[in-house]
Amino acid sequence: MTTERIIIADPQPLTALAVETLAQRLAPHIPSLSLSDGEDFPVAYAPDLFALRQLLKDGRRSAVVLDYTLFDFNDQESLCLLADSYKDTTTWLLLSDELTADFLRYVLYQTTNVGVAYKDASLDILSEALRYVLRGERYISQHATDVLLQNAVQRDNPKDDLTQTEREVLKAIALGRTTKEIAAERFSSIHTINSHRKNIFRKLGVNCAHDAMKYAFRAGLVDESEFYI
Repeated sequence: MTTERIIIADPQPLTALAVETLAQRLAPHIPSLSLSDGEDFPVAYAPDLFALRQLLKDGRRSAVVLDYTLFDFNDQESLCLLADSYKDTTTWLLLSDELTADFLRYVLYQTTNVGVAYKDASLDILSEALRYVLRGERYISQHATDVLLQNAVQRDNPKDDLTQTEREVLKAIALGRTTKEIAAERFSSIHTINSHRKNIFRKLGVNCAHDAMKYAFRAGLVDESEFYI
């Protein structure tokens, strides 16, 4: 896709000026833009969502640099719908201070033309991101990738606030003990063990013994040698 202009969708004048300045420096070195000597690359500004929508309606092939956190989108789904509506004419770079892993996962999985970088990135990284978007290519920064990977690890190894008793009951569940057996071993009532069981499932965010068992293995409460005894 040959980009015809850059749309800077950021209400902060200083940031908008910085993005424009950097883009103008990079544009002459991108052959696909076909600029004449001394010619500036076309720039449009969108200080709010209404202005951005109006610009997109003209159908020009555009590189959109957007600070999502400063715009009045209802949610990430609204952003994805807008980007998808113009997927044949736009490539987007989300340039923000902070974007959560859940937000990134949703947007990057739901779109093919939206990339991301962070405002606190080095000048080299920002330049690389702008080169991509000016060429009509998606850019996903290493920082964004790290945020997603770290979140994936945390989901696979969740922290919990289980009490020591709950950990012992969880281990017994993972080892295949029935509620009656656990109650007998702990000299407790079945009602008490059921209460522990409900609290464990609630704290871990699981709905069945199988998922609780998987957590017990990941958390090191049970090892294979114990399981096969």
